[in-house]
Amino acid sequence: MTKGYIKIIALFLIFTFNAAKVKAQVCTGSLGDPVVNIDFGRGSDDAGPDPGLSTYTYVSHRNVRDGDYTIAKTTLAMNANWYTVTNHTPNDPDGYMMVVNADRNRGVFFETIVQTDLCANTKYEFAAWLFNMLDYNGLKPNITFVVSDMNGNVLRSYDTGDIPDQNNNWRQYGFIFQTTTATRVKITMINNVFNERDAGGNDIVIDDITFRACGPDIKAGVGSNFNRIQDICLGANANLNLSSQIAGSETFRFQWQKQTDGIWSDIAGATDPSNYNVQIPNASLGSYNYRLTAAEPGNFNSQGCRTASETITIRVNPPPVVNPISNGPICVGDAIMLHVENEGTYIWRRPDGTEFSREKSPSILNATTSMSGSYSVTVNYLGCEVTAEVAVDVIPPPQPNVGNPAPQICAGTSVQLNASGGTSYKWSPETGLSDPNIANPIASPAVTTLYTVQVTRGTCYREAQVNVIVNKVPTADAGPDKKILQGYDVKLNGKASGDGIRYFWTPALDIDDANSLNPKVSPKEDTNYILNVVSDLGCETALDTVFVKVYPKLIAPNAFSPNGDNINDSWNITAIDAVESPVVKVMNRYGNLVFESTGYEKPWDGKYRNEDVPVGVYYYIIDLKNGMKPITGSLTVIR
Repeated sequence: MTKGYIKIIALFLIFTFNAAKVKAQVCTGSLGDPVVNIDFGRGSDDAGPDPGLSTYTYVSHRNVRDGDYTIAKTTLAMNANWYTVTNHTPNDPDGYMMVVNADRNRGVFFETIVQTDLCANTKYEFAAWLFNMLDYNGLKPNITFVVSDMNGNVLRSYDTGDIPDQNNNWRQYGFIFQTTTATRVKITMINNVFNERDAGGNDIVIDDITFRACGPDIKAGVGSNFNRIQDICLGANANLNLSSQIAGSETFRFQWQKQTDGIWSDIAGATDPSNYNVQIPNASLGSYNYRLTAAEPGNFNSQGCRTASETITIRVNPPPVVNPISNGPICVGDAIMLHVENEGTYIWRRPDGTEFSREKSPSILNATTSMSGSYSVTVNYLGCEVTAEVAVDVIPPPQPNVGNPAPQICAGTSVQLNASGGTSYKWSPETGLSDPNIANPIASPAVTTLYTVQVTRGTCYREAQVNVIVNKVPTADAGPDKKILQGYDVKLNGKASGDGIRYFWTPALDIDDANSLNPKVSPKEDTNYILNVVSDLGCETALDTVFVKVYPKLIAPNAFSPNGDNINDSWNITAIDAVESPVVKVMNRYGNLVFESTGYEKPWDGKYRNEDVPVGVYYYIIDLKNGMKPITGSLTVIR
């Protein structure tokens, strides 16, 4: 066993013993700028040069085996079951990181002497960003960090414990240590995992190893609220007080600094941590950055020994362009709606200057004409205050007039509508209108229709309605022509329809009720009866005529020839249809019934049971009912 190997084992045992007693502790106060920042460089090649920081074997290819490491931008296309990850350094796509496939045995795998002298007797935060590369549940990396002086004295060590799968995220590990009078230190990293069965895992990526001075907790900002960002407006004359609240600062000295072109420099005489007055006359666009630094008196003149508050930024912003808008002009009774697109806070004022809202989009209900005028809004955004106005005109609504709201017309006729009180008009529905967009269209609806007219003046409108009542025109139907025997009567079958009608028959002769649709008439001679249907609503009168034929007597022929020559093939009895339901019977010479009909709608055709009766003489009886004497006689059937 060599002396070098014995030394590594001894260091490992010492470090492991110390790590077991020390828990991670990050700085709870203010941090200085990084005095050490190992980010493994950057370059155009996928793999970076060997930095000589590891006891493992450096490889420049993507096959990183146990005990190997590489310097790379990304783990893309490297070992199976590894996450694909890029370097941690912010805004540095060409930056490198250290990719480690840990050896199966425990031991040191990273060691370097920090080339920057630290400040004596000063607290520092050591931190490094780590990434567990394995994307399944294998062996988890476990690392001990050791910071020691050049004589091998351990200043602090820290054991990470098993580093979990961070769901493809980087995690920072760190701790606090304090230097002695010695200012040069060494960083050592130890692999604590013994991979006895050559199981998968224990693969890690390291980046951005930093040392930063750790000082008192400094809360600094503008005013008593310690605002870290203060906005002011272009051209403003700013007079701002920077102040701070400090914990754990009994022995520290303080200095306010200002940043110019990315470089921090002390402000002469600005050493009071409780107050520093910043004056910016006629502020120009841009940002002003300040901070409060602190250090032990003996190290104060070294910038690397100082810690600093978070940056206080005074931003100079251009004033916003404010263009408020409204929904005006509006109508009396409607709501005034105002709006401004800008972000910020708002104060709205009426034309008389009184404040009424602090909303982005306020509204005022039930507007009156007295509310017309210029409304102003003051927008305060990012330290700038701008006031702008918008005019609102509240106009009285039109007073629509439509004249007769319920005109009546007869079906098939028209009426002219008339609206007034506005500058434009819109009628609906458009059915039956000659032009829906004029004040006085001609309306010819087929049925009663309720029209609505929108009367507009400017942006203000009101509505009115006209109900055009369409009356059905009279119709008259006197019914079918009639036949009667002289001295008899017959009922007329009149029909009438229409709105607001009355009816009567003319002439009013030999009629039992001239005002009935179904009167009985008994004219002594042929007569035309006229049914008159009159509209009381002014529509045209309807007329229809029924002819009543009067026969002096019923005439039954004494012979007919049903031989199919279409001449006298039927026994046609004249005026038989003038009698209601007569009964006609025909018998042969033996008194046998060969034909019988009630009503005689179909004259006898000389058949009995669909067979031609023999030629000869037959006898008939026509029963006229109503107590009238039957008509009898003989008839001859000729072939």
